[in-house]
Amino acid sequence: MKLGVISDIHANLPALESVLSDMPESVDQLVCLGDVVGYNASPAECVDLVREECDVVLQGNHDRNVENPETYSSNRQAEAGLQYAKEELGDEQVQYLLERPEREDVGDFLAVHSHPETMDEYVFPSDFPEMRTYLDSYDGVFLGHTHVQHEAVIDDKLVLNPGSVGQPRDGTAARYAVVDTESLETELCSTGYDIQEAVEAVKDAGLPDATAERLVPEQQGSRRSRNPWR
Repeated sequence: MKLGVISDIHANLPALESVLSDMPESVDQLVCLGDVVGYNASPAECVDLVREECDVVLQGNHDRNVENPETYSSNRQAEAGLQYAKEELGDEQVQYLLERPEREDVGDFLAVHSHPETMDEYVFPSDFPEMRTYLDSYDGVFLGHTHVQHEAVIDDKLVLNPGSVGQPRDGTAARYAVVDTESLETELCSTGYDIQEAVEAVKDAGLPDATAERLVPEQQGSRRSRNPWR
């Protein structure tokens, strides 16, 4: 089986549409690790598209806090994005996000938004060896939250962060991953998208300039890096 793994869309519709278009047709199941909303300008459209296209959708910390954005003091950009999402989303869309699970078994893999014990804790590449503790019953774990694409193999267990679709912090291209559970290969993928469209949407929505500026560095094209992990 081939799994497509995405995370941290953050209401960036052009990036999400580009990733879904770039996703190989051979993918059997699409897994979203959460943070569908927040920061950018298309929360309602992204929620609807994720519901339509993804087989598994987890809750991220921004999704969890969309009902009460004033209680989320991560930073001004995050709070503004959540307040905007609360205004734009319908009640049923908000309820959908609040009902998402924090973790789920996907075949022989554990899927979480970030740390298996709490979605608010970052798991950076240097922390990947610590994930081995949680994988006795799994072939690996998928996690997001850092917006940095990375993978490692710890004692034959895969630890994979697909990167961020909508606000990557390791470049500007939208990121995702493909995992082949039979050949035991992973593909770390990225695809360019219309950044200017996303920037203009942020500005038109009255969101902070810093949110738009995070998207702006030079555009990147598509790439794939294929790696066997056993």
